[in-house]
Amino acid sequence: MAFIRCDFSSASLMRSVNINVTIPQNVPLEKRKIMYLLGGLSDDNTMWSRRTNVERYAEECGVMVVMPNGERSFYTDAVQGEKFWTFVSEELPQVIGTLFNYHPEKKNTFAAGLSMGGYGAIKLGLRCPEKFAAVAGLSSVTDLKRRYQAPDSAYWRPELDRIFGGADQLEARNNDLFALADNAVKSGKQLCPILSICGSEDFMIEDNRGFNAFMKKIEYPGYHCFEYPGTHSWDFWDTHIKHALEFFTEGKLPE
Repeated sequence: MAFIRCDFSSASLMRSVNINVTIPQNVPLEKRKIMYLLGGLSDDNTMWSRRTNVERYAEECGVMVVMPNGERSFYTDAVQGEKFWTFVSEELPQVIGTLFNYHPEKKNTFAAGLSMGGYGAIKLGLRCPEKFAAVAGLSSVTDLKRRYQAPDSAYWRPELDRIFGGADQLEARNNDLFALADNAVKSGKQLCPILSICGSEDFMIEDNRGFNAFMKKIEYPGYHCFEYPGTHSWDFWDTHIKHALEFFTEGKLPE
């Protein structure tokens, strides 16, 4: 397995950025798969490799892993700030294609993430189903309107407003997962399968349960949700990123 730290100039962010990339050395290019792996609110592009065994899991599955630094962006083109949605959904795949001479088909392209990164991965699946074969969210931020109403919302609201423009702007700016899923089902287009896993002791569990119930209500095809004992922790994410990889590469769901 090759591990590469890559620094490049981002046109969408208008500055230098860095990503970490792992590449299975013994997998021919035509058989290689790719997973864009997104971090949480307090993470950078190093945390998945530092805190989990994802490199080893991905090597066993023949998957190239691209880990960008999403900072505190919610992978969104901020109302007041940088264009992280444009970066992760458009520019980053183009950079990977140019720098690594790798242009995978949709069937070999996946996205996953934890917490804020789970939100980003699910949003990629809902807004860009033509690009991803499947996506997975672990302990995901699924209900931003509920986050706005949380007991600690006074602390978070200024940051959320800077990014999203307010709770009343979420749907209009295509950042509300509920509205995106509903519109996707109504579109009649081929949808992206989604795997969602959350810990039963996670502070995000009620948000996830609400989103799971909504996805069942609108009959979103290919939506798979699971709840296991666990908290918002690296032990949980280390266990279940392996399940995400098995879902991507084998179509296997957790037991």
